[in-house]
Amino acid sequence: MDRMNYPERPPLKPKWLAGGRIRRHGIYWLPNAITTVALFAGFYAIVQAMNNRFGLAAIGIFVAMVFDGLDGRVARLTRTQSPFGAEYDSLSDMVSFGAAPALVIYEWALKGITEMGLGWVAAFVYCACAALRLARFNTNLGVVDKRYFQGLPSPAAAGLIAGFVYTMFAFNIEPEDVQWGAWALAMFAGLSMVSNVKFYSGKDINLRKSVPFGVVVAIVLVVVLIFQVVGNVPELLFGLFLVYAASGYVVWIVNRIRRKSSSPQAPPPMPPDGL
Repeated sequence: MDRMNYPERPPLKPKWLAGGRIRRHGIYWLPNAITTVALFAGFYAIVQAMNNRFGLAAIGIFVAMVFDGLDGRVARLTRTQSPFGAEYDSLSDMVSFGAAPALVIYEWALKGITEMGLGWVAAFVYCACAALRLARFNTNLGVVDKRYFQGLPSPAAAGLIAGFVYTMFAFNIEPEDVQWGAWALAMFAGLSMVSNVKFYSGKDINLRKSVPFGVVVAIVLVVVLIFQVVGNVPELLFGLFLVYAASGYVVWIVNRIRRKSSSPQAPPPMPPDGL
């Protein structure tokens, strides 16, 4: 049949080109400005590590953590959440908590490990695991239990690396003396991010809910303890992230032991007939 007898359909235009002009979607400036500050702090850490200023590099990563925790809360409080902000935040996290810690610990200690290239391999494993961790988090938002993270969160892994470097640098410990410890820590942090071990997220904490008096006393004791060691900030930060990184494995081991102890045991075999 001849196609000339039928009028051709006009080409379909995408929604963003409707009306013959491109639709411009604005972005919310406040939460994305905070994300930009976090991104800058991660980039600052990379630059300082390249200039052998590892103390400032570690501080840059911690500053990125602070602003990374603020942007989402500000977006929710001001009702300015957007898909653009979520994607931008994820890309910022990759720089600040993936590339920056890997480069910082590589420049500080791992590049001294020349055996079979194990130094840069550990740095790459950490960086790749951070990317995989972020990709899995973005795709499992509506699936996993919000009370727990699946795998070590990338900011906590970055805090573990930055806290270690900050502590060693503050006490003038030579990287050659702890380079294999740095290698093991980078591998542990990277593989923990892509593990299935659950880490408490704290998202179920309700600040408006009343708590027992003992909890208030415990909070006061923790604050006093922090002020007692405020002169040793690097040790405090590294210790906090180390305890959090170990907490997931401790809970996993305890749950395994409980499941084994609560599982029904097989009954003893019946004696043969005649006995």
